[in-house]
Amino acid sequence: MAVTNAVDLSKLYTRNFELNDETELVFHQSEIGDVGCVVWDAALVLCKYLETRDFDEGNAWHGKTVIDLGSGTGAVGLVAAALGALTVVTDLPEFVPLMDHNVNYNKSVIAAGSCSAQPLVWGDSSQTQNLKEKFFPQGLDFVTIADCVYYEESITSLVETIVELCSDKTTVLCCYEERDIGNKSEMQRKFFEMIGKRFDVSEVPLAAQDPHFRSPDIHIMKFTPKLCVVR
Repeated sequence: MAVTNAVDLSKLYTRNFELNDETELVFHQSEIGDVGCVVWDAALVLCKYLETRDFDEGNAWHGKTVIDLGSGTGAVGLVAAALGALTVVTDLPEFVPLMDHNVNYNKSVIAAGSCSAQPLVWGDSSQTQNLKEKFFPQGLDFVTIADCVYYEESITSLVETIVELCSDKTTVLCCYEERDIGNKSEMQRKFFEMIGKRFDVSEVPLAAQDPHFRSPDIHIMKFTPKLCVVR
């Protein structure tokens, strides 16, 4: 079955993003499409967190392996790649053209690392395993997720995919914005309840985040796999 693009690549607008060393990335967003067509505030907060003291001002990313889930524009993975990480940005197949466009546009900026745009449907175990074998045969260092708890029907699949990707050396960085509209609060509660069964969860304090890219309504959480999981 042919994939219909979720974005119109002829109707793009840009958002410039500056690293601490004044290197500039350009994120192309689409005027038409689903929620993944734009860069959300939580993604920007997570992007800047990658350059804080927790990661040696960004120097700790050199050579690290990273997969970004629900990437949309690919922003978080592109920043990690610009800091020297070996990254794969993933989303539904219809978002791959937009991610590819941004990877190619920023190619010179991400030369310190690498970035590949790949389709990944959450809950598709064979797809997840294929990505691990192809890009991360030695295991993943980081999984990054920004504002991905949108649809109730996808929560279980998202958790399953996170679990499949992680080994005991993997850290998950999950950034999300509090939202009171609809059932978003209940969805976030359900997501963290499921995650808490498999991971130890801690919150990054505001003081550890970038002073200009942080908000009390936006939370960065760290998940580390539990050493012993009661099934």
